[in-house]
Amino acid sequence: MKWSVINKKLLANGFLKLEAFELKHDLFEAGESQLLVRELLDRGQAAAVLPYDPVRDELVLIEQFRIGALDEPGGPWVIEIIAGLQEPGEPADELVHREAEEEAGCKITDLIPVHHYYSSPGSSNEKIQIYFARTKTEGLGGIYGIDEEGEDIRVHIISSETAFEWLDSGRIDSALPIIALQWFRLNRDSIRERWL
Repeated sequence: MKWSVINKKLLANGFLKLEAFELKHDLFEAGESQLLVRELLDRGQAAAVLPYDPVRDELVLIEQFRIGALDEPGGPWVIEIIAGLQEPGEPADELVHREAEEEAGCKITDLIPVHHYYSSPGSSNEKIQIYFARTKTEGLGGIYGIDEEGEDIRVHIISSETAFEWLDSGRIDSALPIIALQWFRLNRDSIRERWL
């Protein structure tokens, strides 16, 4: 299967980079597609981490303002896991260590890769590596973030059971924490057995 880009145009290059493509691609039953026009949100590689304290059976979640949730009845503050975009050449594991400190004042160890996925391949090239990590939650909490980046992040330290309640009730409603928490729910017993 082949494809060809006929034309590419930069539409925006601010907080996000947006490009327009004219392209054609092979069809499954032979032949070639018509000329397609598609916009691509260029986000690149990202990584995220869900920190867990096996002794206290607590997780670190964060909450912050998100433009995509402006129409939510409760407002555009979203419960998430720690995440960030990779700088060129930055390994994903180094990124999550840095972001854990910046977004939650949290030191993490024992990284476990959970999943690697495209967040929305119909319109974006963002690919995210999710990790699970060990931490100590005692003394964590508060407000974090980098002022120059406009970050205002509230740190939530909650029990595993509370996290599952938030997940089941829909309070957690974005893909990253849903994937990470579903994985944790399936692996909680074996993780606790290994880390305790």
